Order: sequence, then structure tokens, then C-alpha cells
Amino acid sequence: MNSIRQVPTRVKSRRTEANLGAEREHFDKQQLSSISKAINSTETPVKEKHARRIILGTHREKGAYTFWSYALGFPLASSSILSWKFCHVLHKVLRDGHRNVLQDCMRHHGSLVEVGGLWSHLHDRYGQLVALYTKLLCTKMEFHAKHSEIPPNLEVTDEVLERTAGTDINNVFQLTVEVFDYMDAELRLAETVIRQLNTSIAISTLTSGQCRLAPLIQVIQDCSHLYHFTVKLLFKLHACLPADTLQGHRDRFHDQFHSLKTFFNKARDMLYFKRLIQIPKLPDSPPNFLHAASLAKHVKPVVVIPDEDEPEQQDDDDDEPEPLIEVSDVSTPSLQTQPQLDIFDQTFGPPNGGFDDRDLQIESLKRDLELLRAELERVKAEAQRYITQLKSQINSLEAELEEQRAQKQRALVENEQLRMELEATRRRNSEHESLQTTFIEAEKRAQATEQRYNKLKEKHTELVASHAELLRKSADTVKMLSVTQQTQEEVERTKQQLSFEVDRIKQEADMKLEEQKFEMEKLKREMEEKMAELMRIKATLQSSEKTSEQVNSSMTALQAEKERLMRSVSEKEAELSSLRQAAQVQQSSLQQERERSSRELGELQGKLQEKTSLEEQMKQKLLEEQFALLQGTVTEAESIIQDAAAKLDDPLHIRCTSSPDYLISRAEATLGSIDKVKKGHADYLSNMRDAGGLLRALTQFSHLAADTIINGSATAHMAPTDHADRLTENCRSCASQILGYLKELKSKTTLQRADPAAIRIIVQKILHLGQELRPKGMDIRQDELGDLVDKEMAATSAAIEEAVRRIDEMMNQARKDTSGVKLEVNERILFSCTDLMKAIRMLIIASTDLQKEIVESGRGAATIKEFYAKNSRWTEGLISAAKAVGWGATEMVESADKVVLHTGKYEELIVCSHEIAASTAQLVAASKVKADRNSKKLTVLQQASRHVNEMAANVVASTKTGQEHLEDKDTMDFSGLSLIKLRKEEMESQVKVLELESQLENERLRLGELRKKHYEIAGVPPEPVSEGNGETSSLVHPASMSPKPSKPALLKKPTLAQKPNIPPKSMYK
Repeated sequence: MNSIRQVPTRVKSRRTEANLGAEREHFDKQQLSSISKAINSTETPVKEKHARRIILGTHREKGAYTFWSYALGFPLASSSILSWKFCHVLHKVLRDGHRNVLQDCMRHHGSLVEVGGLWSHLHDRYGQLVALYTKLLCTKMEFHAKHSEIPPNLEVTDEVLERTAGTDINNVFQLTVEVFDYMDAELRLAETVIRQLNTSIAISTLTSGQCRLAPLIQVIQDCSHLYHFTVKLLFKLHACLPADTLQGHRDRFHDQFHSLKTFFNKARDMLYFKRLIQIPKLPDSPPNFLHAASLAKHVKPVVVIPDEDEPEQQDDDDDEPEPLIEVSDVSTPSLQTQPQLDIFDQTFGPPNGGFDDRDLQIESLKRDLELLRAELERVKAEAQRYITQLKSQINSLEAELEEQRAQKQRALVENEQLRMELEATRRRNSEHESLQTTFIEAEKRAQATEQRYNKLKEKHTELVASHAELLRKSADTVKMLSVTQQTQEEVERTKQQLSFEVDRIKQEADMKLEEQKFEMEKLKREMEEKMAELMRIKATLQSSEKTSEQVNSSMTALQAEKERLMRSVSEKEAELSSLRQAAQVQQSSLQQERERSSRELGELQGKLQEKTSLEEQMKQKLLEEQFALLQGTVTEAESIIQDAAAKLDDPLHIRCTSSPDYLISRAEATLGSIDKVKKGHADYLSNMRDAGGLLRALTQFSHLAADTIINGSATAHMAPTDHADRLTENCRSCASQILGYLKELKSKTTLQRADPAAIRIIVQKILHLGQELRPKGMDIRQDELGDLVDKEMAATSAAIEEAVRRIDEMMNQARKDTSGVKLEVNERILFSCTDLMKAIRMLIIASTDLQKEIVESGRGAATIKEFYAKNSRWTEGLISAAKAVGWGATEMVESADKVVLHTGKYEELIVCSHEIAASTAQLVAASKVKADRNSKKLTVLQQASRHVNEMAANVVASTKTGQEHLEDKDTMDFSGLSLIKLRKEEMESQVKVLELESQLENERLRLGELRKKHYEIAGVPPEPVSEGNGETSSLVHPASMSPKPSKPALLKKPTLAQKPNIPPKSMYK
């Protein structure tokens, strides 16, 4: 029975181990297959079934060990598409994987940063996307690692968000900034992807476009939640803080709102997203955070992923789908029952239907079966415990394996670095070997360059000649145009004369017709009168017939008169017919004259139209020639500017340097030429037949702008790094703006709107940079230096005399107010200060005499002012030294006054003595630069300087002696202290010593920084400047005008060339 009980346990153990191994092997195989199919270098989107299996794997093993163990083996640095799809899968795993995935991914945060940094330096379209995606993933992991209450899928309630923000307004403010950064990373990736793609349907349906667009589904899901978080947090901030404080937050939210709305609208129009995701619509305007009631109008945007059954076609090498429910334990009893029955049958034989003593055996066997079942349950629990232990061991071994892989990766990187260094060494050797041949080739290239330069010079001469010829042609064209205008004016005058003649002829013909009509009417009236008279005669005849025969004779006479009248009537009728014929002839001739005039007028109009068309053609030709001249000039100007811009990157131009003053002169000349170009452009637009003014202005402008760019680059070679970078960048911008302006001038369509305002702004920036690079202290005119030297020396002498007078007053006041030891100490200090002032006065006199000797011996035929202007640096050194001496004397008087009145410190008086010694040394050095070595006045000046140093030492000694006399020193009596108290006092004394030493060290560092800043503000030149007779002057420019003794509180410390070394205290004791 004991052996029967032990058989199932061993069988169960072996089968459980076998099942676990097979199950783990099947899981690893399935995960490897899904990861390798999801992450590859093919430009296709990640299939959903592979990503789903990877995510289910993280839930099964409660982490991402398997995913990272396989993912670390991918060559992410060799393929940008592979890195892009890896980032996509990692984003899905972070969002939908197990909650422990975030912790596993944070272990590889550094590797992700390295991959992003690598691709950010490469010019690859996917590489730039990978750099942005890795930055987004790092931001996502850091955010959720810091705020563990918010899961990576961002699906939390408002209560959880409120609890995460807390009640501290600083935490809410910081959380809002982090959410803004999170949203910026999401939007930057989305905008870059959409910018790289065309939003047409054809691009979004291709696999290459879908490969880029697929990760944007996760971006849309994240952005919808982040937008809701931002609105909630901003309303909470506005409820606690004033609106002005949150102006920056509102501006940043408005920018993100418009960017997110644009992104959602573009994505909603793409065919690829329509079947995969329902994108929410944002409101037309952002929420008004200044009104708390607007929170009620806010609607949380919800992204909906449609549940569509995607037919997953099994690949040839796909494994069978894994069951999601663990069924191995359920089938275990049935598997174990069969071996038990087999062993029971082998031991006791098959059962029969009889009832005998075997019933007892059956009962005992049932009890044994129950015991075996209990033992089986115990074995199951033990096996489960073993499984848990084995899983933990597997996880630790996997972690160790991951570390080994990381070490292997680092070793490979180090090996690669060593190999690159070896290759670099070999390349240097080969470059060293090829240096000689390169030198020979460089000489040949230099000769060829010189030949090309000569050819270019000849070409330039030809271009200048052609330009002059074009200008002459332009002048000839203008003359022809003037001749054409004169011809047109003559044609107009001829036309007017012809029209006047035609009008005159018409008037004459009309007048003749009127006259003929009047004559015809007159003849008609006469004929009517004659007919009436004839009728009267007939009546008379009829009446006379009735009368007597007496009238017969009269009848005969009347008949004769009748005949005569008839003849006259016929004559009149003949004359009338002749007049009519003449009138008809006159009309026909007039009609012919009219037709001839109309023909001549038509011919003249045709000639006028021909001349007008010819004139229009000549005008058009003139306009085209003027525009061609403008294009030629613009092309030449572009070549000049491009050549100047090429100098910015030319390694041969690095040695070229220029001064800021010359750059300023070139920039100012360029600004003047810009005004001329603008005026010439306006004149040309008003009269496009004359481009001479614009051509001349463009020629001058191109040369001056090129000089400004080249001299700006040359000035940048000698400028500090910050100014050099800004100056070089402005020169590049200037060249690009000029080329853009010239390009607009070349085209007729853009000629009207061409404006050099942007060029003016860039040139003004270059001018300001040049002014910033000018050496300080140049605001004094050269012709004022001579007068300024005399003024400073006189002011210094006056300051010394004022100091002596004030010391005498302080002496008299001290004798009145003090007595005893204090009076003795004050008298000793003031006497030493008086001696020092007298010594300084003698030094000033000696320096003035030596200065006059230097000027007289060195100026020659020039005036004193011209000598000072010629040696401006030396003159400025004298001015600075004189200011320093006057300032030191004034400060010493102030310090002495405070010491006597017990309101100052003795150390201030000691420091002032040191400063006076340094200032006099500066004045001696400034005078010694130009002086003759054998000059007696130089010897007198040096003796006076030594005397000043001695008097300064006396002041220091008197001050220290007086300080020792006045200070009360307690006797150190330690007789009443025990050993423990002595040790405690000793420790406290050591602590105080260390504190004082630390304070001393900090003050020394502060003194050094103050001196450094003082030299920077004073404008100490970085290099010595040779002036005058070749001596190197290390003196600085004056920082201010001479000090006024009457207002010592407003004095400013003058610039010093070098601080004096303070001698040790033992020197003056």
C-alpha cells in the first residue's frame, strides 16, 4: 500500500515539470514569433493580432521581461523603420500591457534615450520621427513613474486626478506644466508625421503611409485625456491664483488647443482613420478660464475604437492560438485517476458482483483513496510553490541575462569605438602620407586659381564694357523715342490743318450754293413780275380792243414791246439755264474735291496709324530692353551676393579679419544704398521706360552689401563666440534676403511688391552688432584728449590740496574733542596722512614735468593736441592714472575722518593706503612708457614714487600701532578650568578658526570675482596695442570723467591696469 501511494506522486511531479517546461517553451516561441513579425524593417503597419499577443504575454507573465529580452536583440541603430515600429509596439505595450510593464520599461530608459539621440543626428525621414517618438515615450514613462496613480492609458476619473493634484497649489502648478510638456511631445510627433505625408486619400491608403499613421491612433487616445486633464487643472489654478499670473499658461493652452484641433480635423478627413477610430470634435473656441461657470460647459472628449471582428488569417508559420484560461490543473484528477485504477486492477484483479469479504477491502481501499487524494492536494500545493520559486529564479536569471546582454552590447560598442579609433589612426597616417602630394596639388590649384582670377577679371571688364554699351543703347533708344514723339506731333498738326481746309472748302461751297439760290429766287420774282405785267398788258389790250381805233397804233407799239419782253424773257431763261448748268458743274467739282479730300484724309489716317503702331512697338521694345537691362544687372548682383555668401563657408576666408569700425562704415553705406534702391524702384515703376536710376542703385547696393557680408564674416573671426555666431547668422540671413529681393525684381509678376524692408532690418542688426563689438571707451573724441589730460591733472592736484585742507581741519577737531591716548593715536594717523598727501603732491608735480618733457620731445612740428590724439592709448592711460590718484586721496580722507570719529574701521584706511600706492605706481608706469631712460625728470618721478610708497607704509604702520594701543586685550587666565573644560574650549576655538578661515576663503574668492568684473566693465583690452614709438601700453580706457572732490560719496572707482600686491603685515611693524 505504501508503494501504491508513492507512485502517483512521482508520476505527478514528472508530468508537472514536463508540462511547465513545454508550456514555457510554447509561450517563448509564441512571443518570439509575434515580436519578430510585429517589429521588422518592412514599411507596413504593425498587425493588430501580433500586438495583441504581445500585450497578452505581458499580462500572463505580469511584466515585460520576455518582450525586452527579445527587443534588446534588435539592431535599432541600423534601420529607422525597425526603430519606428519598435516604438509603436512599446507604446501599445505601455498603454494596454500589465501594470508592471512601466517598471520594466524604466530600466531601459537610458537605451531608449540613446536610440533617440542617435537618430536625431541623422538626416532620415523616419529617423526624425524616431527621435520624436523616443522623446515622447521617455516623457510618458517619466510622467507615469512620478504620478503612479495615473495609469499609462490615462483612463482615470476626475476624483483620481483631483487626488493626484492635491491641495497644494504649487503641486497643481507643477502638474499642469508636466501635462503641458506631455501634450507638446504628443502634438510635435503628430504634426511631424502629417507634415511628411500628403493628406490625400491615395497616400493614407498605401502601406508606406499607414506605417507612419498607425501610431497616431495611440496619440489621439492620449491627447483626448491630456486635453481633459489640462482643462480641469487650469480651472483649479484660476480658482486659486490671479489671472495675470496664469497668462503664460493660458497662452500655452490656446496654442495647444489650436494645434490639437487642427490635428483632429486633418486626421478625421483621412480614410485610414475612419474605419479604425472615431475622433471627437473639439469646441470652436477654447474654454474661458476667467469665468468659473465655463467649466459646466466643458465636455470631455471621448475616443471610440469600433469593435470590428478583424479576420485574422493564420500565416504559414503561425502557432495555434494559446488558450487564455489555465486548464492543466482541471484535467489533472482525470489523468491521475486512470493510473490508480490500473494499479488497483493489477493488484486485486477485476471486481465481481458477489458480496463477500472483499467489501472490507473495498472500504479500506476507499479510505486509502481518500488519503491519496489528500496527499495529491498537498503535492499540488508543493508543486505550485516550486513553480513560484522556479518562476522567481527564472526572472532573476532573465535579469542577469539582460545584464549580460547589456554588458555584451557595451563591449560591442567599445569594440566598435576602438575599431573606429584604429581606422581614424590609419586615416591620419594615410592623410599624413598624402600631405606632400596634397601640398603640391594645392600649389597647382593656387596657380589655376590665379589664372581663373585673371580670366574672371577680364570677364568682369567685358561685362562692364557691355554694361556701358547697353547704357549707350538705352540713351539711343530714348533719342529715337523723342524723334518718334516729334513725328507724331507733326502728323497731328498736319491732320488739324487738313481738317481746317476741308471745313473751309465746305463753308465756301455752302456760301456759293446760298448765293446761287438767292439769285434764282430773285430771277423767279422778276419773272413773276414780268408775267403779272404781261397779264395787265393783255387786259389792257382786251380793254383797248373795245375802245377806239385810236389805240391801234399804241397796240402796235405794245406788240413790239411784247416781243421785246418775250425776247428778254427767253434771254433770262437761257441765262437761268446756264446758271443752273454752272451750279451743277460747281457741285460736281465740289463733290470731286470732297472725295479727293476724304481720300487724302484716309491716307493720312493710315500713315498716322502706322506711325502710332510703330511708336507702340518702339515703346514696347524700349520697355523690354529696359527690363532686360534690369535682369542683367540683377543677375550680376546675384552673382556678387552669392560669391560673398560663399565666402562665409570658405575655409580660405577664415584667416581674413576686419575691424568693427570698417564693418559699421560698410553697413551704414549699405543702408544708404537701400534708400537709393527703393527710390530707383519707385521711379522705375512710375516710368518703366527709364531704368537708369534703378540700375545704378542696384549696382552700388550689390557691391556694398557684398562688402558688408564679407567684412561681417571677417569681423566674426575676431569676435567672441556668441557675437561671432550671431554676426555670421545675420550675414547669412542678409544674403538670403537680398537674393530673395533680387529674385522678385527679375520677374514682372513680383516686381510691383518687391520691398527691401527686410534687408534693412538685417543690415541694422549687423550694424548694431558692429557697434557692440567696438572697443569701449571710444566715446571721447581724439581732439579732446589733450584738454582732458590737463583737466585730470589739475583736478587731481585740486583733490590733493582739498585732502590736505580737510586733514588739517580733522586735526584741529580731534584736538578739541579727544585727549590722552586717543589724541596721540589720531595725531599720529593724521600726521602720516598729511605726509602722504604732500608726497603725492610732489609726485603729481614730477609727473606733470615729465609729461611736458615727453610732449615737447616727441611732438616735433605737431601741436600738443595732435600729439595726444596720435598717442591716444598712452593719453588715456595718463587720464586713468590721474583719476585713480585723485580718487584714492579722496577716499583716504573719508576713511581717516571715519577712523577719527570712531565710525569707521582701521582696515579701510590700510586698504586706501594700498590703493594709493597702486595708483601712483600706475601713474609712474604711464609716464615711464614714453619717457627717455636717461631723463633726469624720470629719476625725480621715481624718487617721488618711492617716497609715496614709504609714506603709505607709514600710514599703515601708524594705523596698526594706534589700533593696537586702543584695543583692550584681556589676559588669558585658564588656571581655573578643568581638563574637560579646556578640551571643550579648545574645540570651540578650533571651530571658530575653521569658520573664520572659511569666511576668509570666501571673501578672497569674492574679491577675485569683483576684480574680474571690474576689469570687464572697465574695458581692459585683451591684447596689447602698439602705439607711438612702438612701446606696448597695457593701460585701459577711462571709464568716467574726473572725480569731483566736493562730492566724494558719488565718486566711481577709476579703472586700474593692475591691482598692487598687498605686502604682509610684518613689513610695516
